[in-house]
Amino acid sequence: MTPSWAIPRPLDREIARWRRRAQAVGAALFIVSVLGAFFNPEQFFHSYLCGFLFWWGLALGAMALVMLQYLTGGAWGVVTRRPLEAAVRTLPWLALLFAPVAAGMPYLYHWAHPELVARDPVLLHRSGYMNPPFFLIRAAIYFAVWIWWSHLLNKWSWEEDQRGDQSVRLARLSAPGLVLYVFTVTFAAIDWAQSLEDRWFSTMWGFLFVAQQGITVVCFAILCSLALARWEPMAAALPPRRFHDLGKLLLVFVMLWAYFAFSQLLIVWSGNLSGEIPWFLPRIGTTWGWLGGALIVFQFIVPFLLLLSRPLKRNAVALASVAILLLAMRWVDLFWIVMPSAHPTGFHFHWLNLTLPAAIGGFWLAIFLRTLPLRPLLPLGAPELEEALEHAHR
Repeated sequence: MTPSWAIPRPLDREIARWRRRAQAVGAALFIVSVLGAFFNPEQFFHSYLCGFLFWWGLALGAMALVMLQYLTGGAWGVVTRRPLEAAVRTLPWLALLFAPVAAGMPYLYHWAHPELVARDPVLLHRSGYMNPPFFLIRAAIYFAVWIWWSHLLNKWSWEEDQRGDQSVRLARLSAPGLVLYVFTVTFAAIDWAQSLEDRWFSTMWGFLFVAQQGITVVCFAILCSLALARWEPMAAALPPRRFHDLGKLLLVFVMLWAYFAFSQLLIVWSGNLSGEIPWFLPRIGTTWGWLGGALIVFQFIVPFLLLLSRPLKRNAVALASVAILLLAMRWVDLFWIVMPSAHPTGFHFHWLNLTLPAAIGGFWLAIFLRTLPLRPLLPLGAPELEEALEHAHR
């Protein structure tokens, strides 16, 4: 007899069908994109980096959100834990998907060219840190930390289902884990995105990426919850108040991103420092500025105003629509960060900017959908689960 908490067979078949579709789409788009690389390799690697940063941010943000829930408690985290854990388990595969970024260093980063470094005092000064071998060593360290931490989180969560309450143990792991998360995300974002510009640096850079990843993963949790809400046992655990909780959390991250982004611009502009302002000049003073304006409107103002509405946050379909808008703007945000380094004179769009992020997303979703059915959709041993279900029925 099938346990009541097991994934229903129709849902299991549906997940398998979507996994096959995602895998096929990812493979087809990646083959087309590789053909495009022969004609424009620089564009290929910039587009790939943009897509990789998006899906990497989703997986890593999921790990941070799981750890945050272990520290704070809350029913919202109990009912979304298993989809987020499945997202975290994609990190080893993302380490493999990092290989094209490593291979594309000469096309992405000026500091990867010894002849340019020798002629530029700034690059020469940074060469002790920004050089290809050390870049790869740091990337290996980042992924080793993330994969090991995610392994412990998933292992102990599974043990909780088998042996009972492990909340104290998981909280003790999550406290230093969140600190490590912020530090490693900061250094990885500096290595992979900030160093695209030779002279750019920002003390807000890491916090900005943390907020961006928070937006991405909460939007993902909302969409997963909507997709699973018509199936048991998730239907009983996802009343409107759960979507309301996720909507409030999304509003927090939207405001946090806006605060960090505005603070970065304000500090740089008021300081009038020649080493920092040039990063903003092509992104504001050229046609790239239209994307910057779109980010202000559609990644802050519109979602902020919509998420103030209590009825909207309690309406799963309406909240999912806001989440889709924000996910689209997250890609636009990364596009605005990465692409002006390759096209500083003005806005430039290439079809690889769509096919490569979608190809990586197809592979990522296939891996996610493969790992999701391996465990029950609800954490059976979580001490907050019974309370969460009781609240759902009030």
